[in-house]
Amino acid sequence: MTDHQDESAQPLGFEKDIRPLFRDKDRTSMLRAFDLWSFTDVVAHQDAILDQVRAGHMPCDGAWPAQNVSLLAAWIAQGSRP
Repeated sequence: MTDHQDESAQPLGFEKDIRPLFRDKDRTSMLRAFDLWSFTDVVAHQDAILDQVRAGHMPCDGAWPAQNVSLLAAWIAQGSRP
């Protein structure tokens, strides 16, 4: 057993784990389409958001670190909990 948190041991949540990944700048630039700080909006667009961050197109000022992309993918795979 390791000291670091196993992502599967505790379900990921939007407010706790995903929303903090989106900066104010990211939210502002996407508000014309949807609100990155809104659970409902992110769930509605989660596949497109994941595709964009995986491709390095979002955020527009530089790609997310691989661990952030993995966290978003894991949250979706676990059922996109609030």
